[in-house]
Amino acid sequence: MTSTEQLLGLLYTHVQSCVEVESPSTFIARFRDLFIEGAQYPDPKVWQALHTIVKSDFAQREFKFILNRCCYIIINRWQKRHLKGFIPKLIEQFEIKPMKIPPARTTLRLRELVQRFTQSDQYRALRHLGQVIDQDTQAQKNLQAQPLRILIPRYPYLYEHCILTNDCTNEQRQTVRSIKVQQQQQFDKNLSRYIIYGKLQKNSRSVKNPTLLSDRRLDLAVNHFQGKVDGYNTYRDLAEQFRTYSHWTPCYRTFKKELYEYLTYSIDLKSFNDKLYKQLQHILEHNDAQKLNEVLLLKTSKKLLDFLVVQSIEQPNHYNFVNLTANLGTTPTIGLLLKIVLLCRNVKQDLEKRFSILFNHYQDHLNSQVKWLVESLENLNIAFSIYFGSRNSLIL
Repeated sequence: MTSTEQLLGLLYTHVQSCVEVESPSTFIARFRDLFIEGAQYPDPKVWQALHTIVKSDFAQREFKFILNRCCYIIINRWQKRHLKGFIPKLIEQFEIKPMKIPPARTTLRLRELVQRFTQSDQYRALRHLGQVIDQDTQAQKNLQAQPLRILIPRYPYLYEHCILTNDCTNEQRQTVRSIKVQQQQQFDKNLSRYIIYGKLQKNSRSVKNPTLLSDRRLDLAVNHFQGKVDGYNTYRDLAEQFRTYSHWTPCYRTFKKELYEYLTYSIDLKSFNDKLYKQLQHILEHNDAQKLNEVLLLKTSKKLLDFLVVQSIEQPNHYNFVNLTANLGTTPTIGLLLKIVLLCRNVKQDLEKRFSILFNHYQDHLNSQVKWLVESLENLNIAFSIYFGSRNSLIL
């Protein structure tokens, strides 16, 4: 009797050996015959192995992982051979319904499992990856009439959270991180050129705006993040000064009061400020008598991001964030979050993850319906590029 491991090994090896020798177009047709149509496959041994897997008790639970791994075997190979332009075409096959009449009950079962795969986190992540690679969608003139999800190529800080799933392999992580680095460096370069040429040619713009913001809004955002927030210091200066000063704070309770002042400086929203003050009072209050340490700083920063942005997929309430963008403005709101990240850099990924939750929550909404989120994503991209990008020497 053939074990499950042997069946899976046969399937994975077959996919890998075929993708090694066949042209992408030929292989996509093969992939479609095997997984989408599920009929008349030329290799009976592989066909039988797939049917046995489909009929097994574990298929309901595990098939999405099996199919996802098959896809990544192909993706990783094409990525290495500079054939990544075919990856979106492969992923598109799941959107095209089978044309052939199913010859057997097992084929019907296969199609049901594939349909469930298209509703899984694994497929959502694959689709995001396809959109990151296929940036032709960005050339569409009417982006406002398109769903938010097509904008994911613009935001490298979302990639690891939106494209990778819990079951991904190290090779998958490396692939996505490689794409992320390339995209981030390109944006950093484009933003850098825009800023430099803008200063050299004040009355004209010969370099394309690399964001979805208007030139005026982009200039305001750059000046805000790059300039002297209080007339004397940049965001980085303020964070370093406050962090140094905090070493002398007698206890955690006092630190939270001073943190409130650091965060709300220049924010004239009484109702929000009052809510933030009360929130800070109750954060980890059993530690109020302790001296501040790195663990307390990290936990406090995460709690603040819960309050200011969104807590989790399970608790997706983000009223405070929407309210802030509406009343304070998108750029100052991102500036507030930047203050937290510059104070405790270990929460940068936590902030990215929270924005990925918002992105996935609204991914099927039209861009025109979530302008506040698009503007927030663009502003965060600018802030990250200025403070953490490969060309962050642009901070004056």
